Parts: sequence; C-alpha cells; structure tokens
Amino acid sequence: MKLNWFAIGAIAAAIGVTLGAFGAHVLKSRLAEDLLSIFEIGVRYHMYHALALLAVAFAAGRWPGNWVNASGWLFVVGILIFSGSLYLMALSGARWLGAITPIGGLCFILGWIALAMAALRSN
Repeated sequence: MKLNWFAIGAIAAAIGVTLGAFGAHVLKSRLAEDLLSIFEIGVRYHMYHALALLAVAFAAGRWPGNWVNASGWLFVVGILIFSGSLYLMALSGARWLGAITPIGGLCFILGWIALAMAALRSN
C-alpha cells in the first residue's frame, strides 16, 4: 500500500500544481478577487493534503494497518470535497457549495487523527 499512497499523493500534487497554475494564469483576469481567493484556498489545502498523502506512504511502510489506510482515504475524500467544492464555487459563483466544504475539512481533521492513531498504535 505504501507505493499506492505515494503514487496517489504525487498525482494529487501534480493536479494541485496544475490547478494553481490555471488559477494564476487563466483565472486571474477572469474571476473577481473574492472568487480567485476561494480558488486559491482550495489549491492550498489540496497541496497540503497531497503532501500529507506522501506522509501516509511513509507511515504505511513504518506502521501498516487500518489507521494508516483510513488516514489516506480521508485525505483523498477531503481533497475532493473541500477543495473540489471551493473550485466549483469559484468557477460557478454558486455560494451554496460552501455548505458542503466543512465536510471535507472534517475529513482532513479525521485523517490527521487517524495518522496519529497509526503512530500511537504502532507498538
């Protein structure tokens, strides 16, 4: 699973960089400043958690088990829901999407807790 998490993290990071470049070069002149800021927050948390997936790959090699895998999946779902809802909100202007963003944030928090549990349960 270690190699899978590393690959997923690397792909998520590549997508994050691509979206960041898209925002900086294409959307900067097309979106209102508040919507561009929302898009950039999505990219920021996307990248943080792409890197977190690399930490999950490390943890999977060191402390394999359900807690590590749960952490990885929570980070993936968090990226999709948190960052995805912000991307869609920025591009569409549909502010109601902000109502689901916290679900992704909760996934991020639970992912970090699961990663901590993997370390604490390692002995």
